[in-house]
Amino acid sequence: MRNKILVALTLLAFSSCTKNLLNTVPATSLSDATAFTTSDKILAAVNNLYSKLENTYYYGGRDLIFNEQRGDEFSQNDGNNATGANVWNQSITASGDFVNGVWTAAYSSINAANILIANITNTTVISDSLRTNYLAEAKFVRAFNYFNLVTAYARPYLQDSTSLALPLRLTPVTSGGNNTFPFSKVSEVYAQIIADLNDAEAGLPNGYSTAILTASRAHKASAIALKTRVYLAQGNYQKVEAEAAKLVPASLPYQYTAGTTTHKLETSFATIWSGAYSGPEAIFFLPFATAAETPGNQAALAYNYLYPILYLNTSAIVADPAFATGSTDARNGLIISNTSGQRLLNKFPHNSVPYSDYVPVIRYAEVLLNYAEAAAQDNNTATAIALLNAVRQRSNPGYVFDPSSLTAGATLISTILTERRIELLGEGFRTPDLLRRVQPLPAKTGNAGSAPQVLPTDGNYVWPIPSSEAAYNSDTPQ
Repeated sequence: MRNKILVALTLLAFSSCTKNLLNTVPATSLSDATAFTTSDKILAAVNNLYSKLENTYYYGGRDLIFNEQRGDEFSQNDGNNATGANVWNQSITASGDFVNGVWTAAYSSINAANILIANITNTTVISDSLRTNYLAEAKFVRAFNYFNLVTAYARPYLQDSTSLALPLRLTPVTSGGNNTFPFSKVSEVYAQIIADLNDAEAGLPNGYSTAILTASRAHKASAIALKTRVYLAQGNYQKVEAEAAKLVPASLPYQYTAGTTTHKLETSFATIWSGAYSGPEAIFFLPFATAAETPGNQAALAYNYLYPILYLNTSAIVADPAFATGSTDARNGLIISNTSGQRLLNKFPHNSVPYSDYVPVIRYAEVLLNYAEAAAQDNNTATAIALLNAVRQRSNPGYVFDPSSLTAGATLISTILTERRIELLGEGFRTPDLLRRVQPLPAKTGNAGSAPQVLPTDGNYVWPIPSSEAAYNSDTPQ
């Protein structure tokens, strides 16, 4: 039985199919009377938490692509809505498959976490320490889902924290009915996310017995790093700094060590994008190891970026000198051109079946950039510049920023945001970054037509509440 490998963690060092451990029959398909009666069955339910995130509408590929399509870094070749043309051109509606698909996938993942929490809180089937670990993983996954939902479907925290956001379901649904559920305010959803992440940090281990497990299961650094992302979205910059400081020492070399777990910038930027990565920069990645686990064509990252559905918008960040012809920045090495002259992102190189590229969710580089932005906002200029330099000089050793671009205040913040666009290109950050700062979604053009600018006051600035929710939940706001 494949889950028994996790009972003896040391065996994983010799396993070539570690991702199988995170792809089990959903625990929710079993009755409550039998699903949590043995340690193996409880472990299967824990593994199911991560499998839920890999839904093809969700972090199996689609959701990350949607966040890039709504932004301006990429133009679109394909005008077919099946490949997200209506996401790219800002015309998707409440009845759109993707609007409904992401919502359903995220709430299914939340329910899996709620079921696990409800069934193991008082169990004696497993040890106290293991129960604490599993409960913390469930709360991390629940927080992760709620943050993605509140980002996509609710008004940004800094725009309107008192508006209604989405249903905050914290108890399991194991049968039909129970559809009517009140919507909570944006601020209430954020409060729950932070509460879950604080609990997760307290209960999670520093790491696991192998690099692949530490990269693909929530551990203490995962919860801390996600908190820096959440607090940044709230504009709570001092909290970002406080959390980031747990992972980032006060001076070079920036390296987090806890037990046998180390997180730091990878020496070579290209190493991260080998297709299967679980190195020190991977604070939380979703790996695929077998053909059965990998996404199909339209959901796969490589298919979208290299087929290509999406190509780099020449008027967006790829116009930065870091990506210019002859640039020595290592990140420029992952920009290629096709026979049509389009510039493509090659971070995900497995452009054929099976699409086995691991999905990056949280990297150490993001934590440094979150910290830098918060420090700059908090007038902690020296720290912000040092962190900015660390990210840039990893890819371009010896690079020196123009001093005028490092002037404290808005100029430095703008420089950090530009570096963020360069470093995190194609990883699903562009639209959330625009939304959290309450900035317009820029107009753009491509072979699929054009997309208008979307202002923060426009009704389609965030995705609508899905028609499927409105049909069954009578408390859905009108």
